[in-house]
Amino acid sequence: MAEFQAPVGTRDVLPPESTRWERLTALFATRVGRAGYGLVVSPVFEDMGVFERVGESTDVVRKEMYDFEDKGGRHLALRPEGTASVVRAWVQHRPTLPFKAWYAAPSFRYERPQAGRYRQHHQLGVEALGTEDPDLDVEVIALAWGLYGDVGLAQVRLLLNSLGDAKCRPAYLDALRAFLLEHREELCDEHKARIEENPLRVLDCKRASCVRVTETAPRMVDHLCEECAVHFERVKAGLEELGISFEIAPRLVRGLDYYNRTTFEFQAPALESAQNGIGGGGRYDGLTEQLGGPPTPGIGFGIGIERVLLACDAEGVFPAAPAAVDVFVVDVTGSAALKVVHHLREAGVRADQAFGGRSMKAQFKLADRSGAQLAVVVGPDELERGIATVQSLQSNDKEEVKLEAVVDHVRRKLGEK
Repeated sequence: MAEFQAPVGTRDVLPPESTRWERLTALFATRVGRAGYGLVVSPVFEDMGVFERVGESTDVVRKEMYDFEDKGGRHLALRPEGTASVVRAWVQHRPTLPFKAWYAAPSFRYERPQAGRYRQHHQLGVEALGTEDPDLDVEVIALAWGLYGDVGLAQVRLLLNSLGDAKCRPAYLDALRAFLLEHREELCDEHKARIEENPLRVLDCKRASCVRVTETAPRMVDHLCEECAVHFERVKAGLEELGISFEIAPRLVRGLDYYNRTTFEFQAPALESAQNGIGGGGRYDGLTEQLGGPPTPGIGFGIGIERVLLACDAEGVFPAAPAAVDVFVVDVTGSAALKVVHHLREAGVRADQAFGGRSMKAQFKLADRSGAQLAVVVGPDELERGIATVQSLQSNDKEEVKLEAVVDHVRRKLGEK
């Protein structure tokens, strides 16, 4: 019989590695919860049109989308990123503004698998709708910045740019397009043919030929209208007030077409790769209209869980904690453990037991491997007397305790430790 494996570009996350995923998500939920963001859970697939709005000229839509026709003839797609689904949900349900949401969800892109980049990858993100205030941009960036600090990352770069708006971007695109046409033969083959369609995509190209050309290309930050320039200056000033360092990156356009004004990306220099991004986002003030809603400004980010944990490994921080319990019940009567373990767990104590009628020696081996601090031992003699022996697995200190008092005694001993 064939031995099945996870599909190419995906992987299984097992304990103890999965404990880091739990801790990272919990840290994120706590941090954004303090800022008033609530959890949104959206479908893993949507109408194809929802994601076409994120950028028909981008590789995400043109090459990487997992799309299919269902049995009802509907053209659907697996979610390639989190923003479009959350904005679609807001447009459909219209919760009160300002709307501040967070999510933790898998996304899917058909791309070449590489370190920390998978065809099914997982993101943490926030979306905030309802105001153009640049201080909200600062808040959103600060939330991501704080999470990196929570996990101990010390080598994080924040790249910052402004892509202007519908007022000032057209003139910039004309200038950029004219520049790129002059240097067309120096570009990579793919972008020679895409200058007219969307010249911004050339700025996003990582191939050496395109990077060389665009180093001297016109910069959007030099073509901002007064309103966009004022907005960008306030974002920079706000980050400085919070002590968040940043670098202006004129070539930063991100990989999706809905961005305007503030765009940003976090990089981990500890990752020895050109693909060292660990998160990013920006403003998307026109996206709600594209999805059928009223004009509603918004900003958000996505953070790749796999990429963040890879950066943690590179810096030697946020290690995986072994799955452990506090107490292991050693029972050779065959009748006491189930009840004792249940009451311990109900009292908030992490507890486990052996199964299968193992010997006391075998049960103590399991107790040692479990990481427990204490063993609660119940043998025939103890059961007859209505007691248990509570034993330290580090020092072998022992105390006899009445069975009905085991839970309180164990909680007290763990509190002392």
